[in-house]
Amino acid sequence: MMSIIGTCVNLTSYSEATRNVLDWSMRGESRTICAANVHMLMEAYDSVQYRDVLNQADLVTPDGMPLVWMLRLKGAKGQTRVYGPTLMLHVLEQAAREQIPVGFYGSAPQTLELLIARLEERFPGLKVVYAFSPPFRALNELESTQVTAEIVKSGARILFVGLGCPKQETWMAEHKGKIPAVMLGVGAAFDFHAGIKRQSPLILQKLGLEWLFRLIQEPKRLWRRYLYHNPRFVFLAMADLLGFLHPR
Repeated sequence: MMSIIGTCVNLTSYSEATRNVLDWSMRGESRTICAANVHMLMEAYDSVQYRDVLNQADLVTPDGMPLVWMLRLKGAKGQTRVYGPTLMLHVLEQAAREQIPVGFYGSAPQTLELLIARLEERFPGLKVVYAFSPPFRALNELESTQVTAEIVKSGARILFVGLGCPKQETWMAEHKGKIPAVMLGVGAAFDFHAGIKRQSPLILQKLGLEWLFRLIQEPKRLWRRYLYHNPRFVFLAMADLLGFLHPR
């Protein structure tokens, strides 16, 4: 594990992360996994509370290439990207093979329907026991208690959470210890695997330019995330590497 601008990121791989998920889920453990990118680390830099959420997670993978480059510059020479949407597929493949029940929390109802249909076709034997699309507003206490009870009752041992950053990581932290499942925050993976949104071409992903592809697709929604956070991250990352960073 290494710190990048104050947030701890694990040195891991798809195979190791998947093995952790399977082991924890088979034991019915309540765990949280976050796939970290520049946006997430900048949110954590700006919020001590959110930084604590990430630093208390059981696994934080280097989802974005800038994080991979930072880890390599800090000494983890062989570190590779562990991208949330791809990790999701690795986990689903093994869950189908081992008959581990899975659930999905987040996104729109029609997206969930498409997602589950596609995944069940891709992974024969996949055991989907729970799916829920929460409203955009915050759930009240009664609704939250009911949702938690339904997830527990479903028997899901792996729960994919697609609420977007920072909401999904906060939600998982709040439910750790309440839901006996491994909770994976996978962001836009629901939309990608449902075919609602296009993923960035592989070459742009390798060059660390996935953000530009997404910005062109959704400029009104994403302009602040990338044009505000990215330059600040570059500055803070340089300060971190040079030993001048003073976390808030």
